[in-house]
Amino acid sequence: MTLNESVPAALPVVERPINDVVVDVPTGRRARRGDDGMLGLGLLAGPANVIMQLARPAVGYGVLESRVESGRVDRHPIKRARTTFTYLAVSTNGTPEQQKAFRRAVNGAHAQVFSTDESPVKYHAFDKDLQLWVGACLYKGVVDVHRLFVGEMDEETADRVYVQGRALATMLQVPESMWPADREAFDRYWAASLDEVHIDDTVREYLYPIAASRLRGLRLPGPLQRRNEELALLITTGFLPQRFRDEMRLPWGPDHQRRFDRLMKVLRVANTVSPKFVRQFPFNLLLKDVDRRIRTGRPLV
Repeated sequence: MTLNESVPAALPVVERPINDVVVDVPTGRRARRGDDGMLGLGLLAGPANVIMQLARPAVGYGVLESRVESGRVDRHPIKRARTTFTYLAVSTNGTPEQQKAFRRAVNGAHAQVFSTDESPVKYHAFDKDLQLWVGACLYKGVVDVHRLFVGEMDEETADRVYVQGRALATMLQVPESMWPADREAFDRYWAASLDEVHIDDTVREYLYPIAASRLRGLRLPGPLQRRNEELALLITTGFLPQRFRDEMRLPWGPDHQRRFDRLMKVLRVANTVSPKFVRQFPFNLLLKDVDRRIRTGRPLV
């Protein structure tokens, strides 16, 4: 199957190319969808997106060996999540002042992330190719979330979201010329980049608690902990394309897909009937938090 061929509807959303043929969206619904921005339900896809990013060995070991203690997702998951989601909000919907301040803060943290002679792979957080990969993963996550919880985009909306998504990479060191020219070019980039995906035992062990949403220092009573991890693994694995499931050795079959689809359907209905400020929470508040931190001199990352 080529990248431009339509994918059967039975396939999960996350398996579909970005440039897949979109359905015609009625005009009335199109106007409603145009104001959705970042959806709060996208937080559910966060662990899967982290796995996708870290599936490139240089990114995985860059995070695993990071000297930035406060940014380690395994030790400070809530703070790391706040930083990542704020980056999403600022890069796509922030003001130029917010973007400039956040870029400076992230660059300060990235300056401390580079490999040593003992590192299994060579990496540096200022590597433009690695930053492009991370931005591409974030953009793909935005599209997958939109398809699941809002619905298909018409061509105009898909192109607009693609232009906005470019900032997920270019807000840092990635020049605009490196971002694929259009959605079809993005699919070619994504397919080629999958050849560089590999999760070894060390990174897999690091990522599994993230997939299961285990919070350091917090453990529920036995049965509740198991149920919570089962649900988290279902959601995380459901948002992962099959290549990443295989690398993580996470099982997936028809029963898993049906359970995932049922859960997403319930959440989609809840999202549809929610008011705009609820749909966009917490991204709307994170942008206000950036202004507050800039004003008071508090760290942004």
